[in-house]
Amino acid sequence: MSYANITFSDRNPVKRWLQQRRLNDAIQLTAHFQDISTVLDFGAGNGELSKRLIGFFPQVQIICYEPAVHLMAEAKINAGNFQQINFVTDIESVSKESVDLIYCLEVFEHLPKIETEAALSLICSVLREGGIAIIGVPIEIHFPALYKGIFRMTRRFGDFDATPGNILKATFGFPPQNRPVSEIAVNWLYHHHHLGFDYRRFRELIKSKPFMILKQSASPIPILGAWFNPEVYFVVRKINIS
Repeated sequence: MSYANITFSDRNPVKRWLQQRRLNDAIQLTAHFQDISTVLDFGAGNGELSKRLIGFFPQVQIICYEPAVHLMAEAKINAGNFQQINFVTDIESVSKESVDLIYCLEVFEHLPKIETEAALSLICSVLREGGIAIIGVPIEIHFPALYKGIFRMTRRFGDFDATPGNILKATFGFPPQNRPVSEIAVNWLYHHHHLGFDYRRFRELIKSKPFMILKQSASPIPILGAWFNPEVYFVVRKINIS
């Protein structure tokens, strides 16, 4: 099944709307930014965000980075007609500290500890000092874990993220840690399920890196915060800590 079929083209209209909304909300967080010449979509999936960024940043270079071969193939089909987009499967081809703005959406919830550290290091290496990263991750604890879990049980009852026991653990703030692992790209291990991810721990990890969190914003209804919304964004700036 393609990435689009489980996200933007899902048969559930609410899920389709939320997928569209998360991209729009992420872009709106950068509405006031200026002097942007290079934008990186880190872990781009099918390239939908890269394509939408053209309308928002019509004069900048957009780098669509996706290490998974099958997802990059989808991205090129979806956004390959836009000369403004540069498709990259090896982040080492991006010059160090050359990127002004990075979007990384729906990536870190899939990464085990080692891959998470590696991805944060890569983002730091290509982002210029003072550059901004928008990192979006799902909220998989408390009330969001409950309503997401109920939805998942209607589709695939018995899966890791669709069992009452695991859902209740996450609902009470203790997400299960025995998450299944597979490989999505060479040397990149991957958690297929979102359940088990804890955005609170991830937020603390960001703070331990050369980043300053400028803003935390929930989506799609920011005023209701993380206790209700399915998604949260961290707007971070790269800082010099030497």
